[in-house]
Amino acid sequence: MTKAAAAQDAKPEVNLTRQREAILNVIRAREDHPTANEIFQAASLSLPGISYATVYNSLRFLKEAGLVLEINFGDSASRYDRETGRHDHAICNCCGKLVDFDLPGTADLIRAAARKSKFRPSSVHLTLRGVCPDCQEAASRGRDTKAQSKVSGVSAVKGRSRKF
Repeated sequence: MTKAAAAQDAKPEVNLTRQREAILNVIRAREDHPTANEIFQAASLSLPGISYATVYNSLRFLKEAGLVLEINFGDSASRYDRETGRHDHAICNCCGKLVDFDLPGTADLIRAAARKSKFRPSSVHLTLRGVCPDCQEAASRGRDTKAQSKVSGVSAVKGRSRKF
């Protein structure tokens, strides 16, 4: 049994309306991390009369019930994750792909960061930003100039270097 399955099994029973159940099923059926708009589009296939307000209210309820995780990275739209246990994410700077991962040494890193900053962490998530394998391949084949500049570490704006 995966960590995600074990975490889902450990959740208390919550009575869900038909709309909330449909929205939860959309999130659980997907491998990616959908936005509210993507959830609305998928849920409206089985519930044609569903509204954006119902989707947003249901997402808030599901998040508060611990059934989904809301992921918010700055100015972009929130995304929703079926895996609610502690895990980390990698985000592609080119296409926006969001991938889950878990590193065994993350807990030690978090403790070291808390000691160094003198913060008491309430939650910690490691976010790796970079270029996904698909965009790397597109850049290597010359199909995507935006990806080419991100892979090479040179900004497309004024040719500034962004190497690490």
